[in-house]
Parts: sequence; structure tokens; C-alpha cells
Amino acid sequence: MTAALHDDVPSPGEWTTDALDALPNDGRPRPEILDGNLLMSPSPTRLHQSIALLLGSALLESCPRDLDVTQGVEVRISRKRSFIPDLLVTYLDAAERNPSHYLPDQVLLVVEIVSEGSRSIDRVLKPALYAEADIPYLWRIETEAGIVVHTHKLDATKQVYVEQARLTDGILVPEPWEMDIPLERITPRAR
Repeated sequence: MTAALHDDVPSPGEWTTDALDALPNDGRPRPEILDGNLLMSPSPTRLHQSIALLLGSALLESCPRDLDVTQGVEVRISRKRSFIPDLLVTYLDAAERNPSHYLPDQVLLVVEIVSEGSRSIDRVLKPALYAEADIPYLWRIETEAGIVVHTHKLDATKQVYVEQARLTDGILVPEPWEMDIPLERITPRAR
């Protein structure tokens, strides 16, 4: 990273969202931060990115007009915690400001597509911290044995997600809005 060549690079545990903002916008994936430490993920695979693209398009077509769907935009949980979900559904009034990041109360749904290099983070760490930040819905998509969509809703009292459904044929759910997305709609092309 270009910033690593400078003397003012934060020490481990000292990274903040301000330090992320100071990094050059050179087209590289932006790192995430957890308790002041940088998290770097490997580049996503074609399968991962295709599912994100197809699901994002399906969500955008079906969501209410006061919502927006985007991918790869930062959610700042605190000064020392910042994550970049694979997809997120936000409130349109927040999206219209063309933000480089969202605050948790501007986000309705986060979607994480589990990759080989992010299993523990996507299955355990991020759900716990998204729940602590009061993001109402979380979906986790597994791809090891076909596409499986796990939908979760926040139990605000306990600050944990409760699994609502484990979907293998498509996304048929009543909330956060009613939708019926066939699995083929989010399945990448294959011969």
C-alpha cells in the first residue's frame, strides 16, 4: 500500500476511519478495520462477484422506492471499526448524498458472501458486530455446496441475529420487504 511508505502510518491497533480516509484512492480495494487493526481480504472470485452483481440487481428491482442497493461501500460502525459488506440496502435519503461510507442507522440490510479466506469473519465476527451496531437484517450466502442463503433478523433486545430462513431454492421472504427471487436469478452462468 502506498501509505505504508509514509512515516505517519498508524501503528497496529491505532488505525481509525480518519486514517482510512487519508489513504490514496488508487483503485485498490479499501481495507476494513477492526478495533484499530487493518483487515485485508484477498481479491474476490468470479463466483463471489457474480452472485453479488446478480443479487444486487434482483434486490434493486424488487425493493421499495425509499431504499437503495449498492455493493462494496463501507459501513462505519465506530472510529476503529469499519467493514465493507458485499451488498447493502440503505435508505434512499442517505444514498442520495453519494456517500463514501454509511453509518449503521442508514443501513437496513447487509449481505456477506462467504469466501474461503473470510469464513470466520463472515460467519462469526461480522454478524456479531453488525448486530451490536443495530443493523436490522443480515444475509449470509454460502457457496461450498451450491448457493445457500441464510436470512437473519436482529433481536434488538439481545443484540444478536436470529436465523429466519435457510434458502436453497430461491429467496422467498416477507421481510425486510416481500420478495420472491428464484435461485436461478442469482446463479452465475455456467455451461
